[in-house]
Amino acid sequence: MRDPQQILQDTFGYSTFRPPQDEIIRAVSSGDNALVLMPTGGGKSLCYQIPALARDGCGIVISPLIALMQDQVDALRQLGVRADFLNSTLSQEHQWEVEQRLLDGDLDLLYIAPERLSQPRMLDLLHGSTLALFAIDEAHCVSQWGHDFREDYLRLSLLQERFPAVPRIALTATADARTRTEIARRLALQDARHFIAGFDRPNICYRIAPRHNPKSQLLGFLRSEHPADAGIVYCLSRKKTEQTAQWLGQEGFNALPYHAGLDAGTRADHQARFLKEDGVIVVATIAFGMGIDKPDVRFVAHLDLPKTVESYYQETGRAGRDGQPADAWMVYGLQDVIKLRQMMASSDGSEEHKRAEQHRLNAMLGLCEITSCRRQALLGYFGQDLDRPCGNCDSCLNPVDTWDGTEAAQMALSVAYRTGQRFGVNHLIDVLRGAQNERILQWDHHLLPTHGVGAELDANQWRSVFRQLVARGYFSVDIESFGALRLEEKCRPLLKGEERIDLRRESRQTSARKQTKTPLPEDIDVGLWEALRDCRRRLAEDQGVPPYVIFHDSTLREMCAMKPADIGQFGQLSGVGERKRDKYAEAFLAVIGAHY
Repeated sequence: MRDPQQILQDTFGYSTFRPPQDEIIRAVSSGDNALVLMPTGGGKSLCYQIPALARDGCGIVISPLIALMQDQVDALRQLGVRADFLNSTLSQEHQWEVEQRLLDGDLDLLYIAPERLSQPRMLDLLHGSTLALFAIDEAHCVSQWGHDFREDYLRLSLLQERFPAVPRIALTATADARTRTEIARRLALQDARHFIAGFDRPNICYRIAPRHNPKSQLLGFLRSEHPADAGIVYCLSRKKTEQTAQWLGQEGFNALPYHAGLDAGTRADHQARFLKEDGVIVVATIAFGMGIDKPDVRFVAHLDLPKTVESYYQETGRAGRDGQPADAWMVYGLQDVIKLRQMMASSDGSEEHKRAEQHRLNAMLGLCEITSCRRQALLGYFGQDLDRPCGNCDSCLNPVDTWDGTEAAQMALSVAYRTGQRFGVNHLIDVLRGAQNERILQWDHHLLPTHGVGAELDANQWRSVFRQLVARGYFSVDIESFGALRLEEKCRPLLKGEERIDLRRESRQTSARKQTKTPLPEDIDVGLWEALRDCRRRLAEDQGVPPYVIFHDSTLREMCAMKPADIGQFGQLSGVGERKRDKYAEAFLAVIGAHY
């Protein structure tokens, strides 16, 4: 067996592992099974790539999205790794060639989709080959409680049955305790070693605000902080995705839509442009993002509320994979809650599943409405403690101003009760503010004792009160009655004056203003930096791969700082293994030499 430390240095160009990579790699290389929970950008892929290179045979990587296999394989080939993939995009002749390479022992890593794994032909092929390991990427897809459930993943238990001697490693960036238990059970990994590296992404600034004018809010955020950066904007519907991308294009941004309703060619083209070009914004539904390896995504924005904390964590984790500062920015409103609950009610899931989804949505709402550190709450959801406020979320950067909302909450609860718990927020606000419109007169609500008692607050302030009461569980939303608010048992002590409640004071100016684009160190020559980026871009275009596949920005910064003068010095740079040293040293050394 080859030495993993030597592989890390010679192939990948790094001198040390990040804990607990070394432990995981040692366990899997020795033939043990493992379940790995590691945050996005934490180096999960090395945990199966290096054992696959260290052990005899080919490592089989099960990946849920065939559109991303090419990108991952391209990156490995740049390192001199014999990698390939099998999926439906290949011609029959090309598939036979890959299969023969596997049988001949001419592959180090082979990527396949889960649905292909259970096909008899594929199983026969694997039985006739020497296998180093099975890596099950995005393992949370096996969990029916998870947010990205894929039925094909349920069949992966056959790996234990058909290949008991081949080690298996399951990896994910997001899974609470219940989901981890289900992953282990469904993949027969109960006896596997569990490695939990934590969930914290300290470089991401979490920012959540009530939605007032979403286009204006998003435009202000992009223009002031990310005018030329790559990013992702998530929307709940395909229609909103298309409309938002078109509008951003009119505002001068390079924005592309991505959703499952687009034809495969368009989706592939938009994804390729996002990966290969600078400053592209993808406006997408949740159909986009899983497995995206682009390191320099500087922001992820949500124009609609994700339905679970897991989804929010997974999607925001696509920002800042390079470890540099990045933003997770979101605006939301009560209408999001109504829309998501309608979607849950109309789903085909069991009642138990729907209840679980409701609890997850409530947790997401709670994260939005808290007045304390968001990172502490986010990590706490996954069972990880942060002993002090993070200093890098909107609550920490601009501490929330609260007010005694007890009386206002009592008014809100009372008006919902007195109107029969049959009306939505807008009508209840009209009653509280003393409106005399046709609907209020029709229902005689102008005669209620609550009519006009809340005139001191404006409509937006009242929406904030109702939204926070829903988020904290004092109200539920009856989706079958067009968003009618119903009182929950929890509201009794508040209505009776036995408890008080502090509410977040809304202000359109309270969102944190934090510049996240990191300037170059003062001792780095900007001219050389741009010349090296141009060199990287030309090499990437010649090979049809994203620029970061050639070298990450961190390696270019190191070139600027160290100014290597020969191939030996070039090989000492972080991220430069033997293959990349031999392949690219001449081009980059020429740029450095010409500059000086």
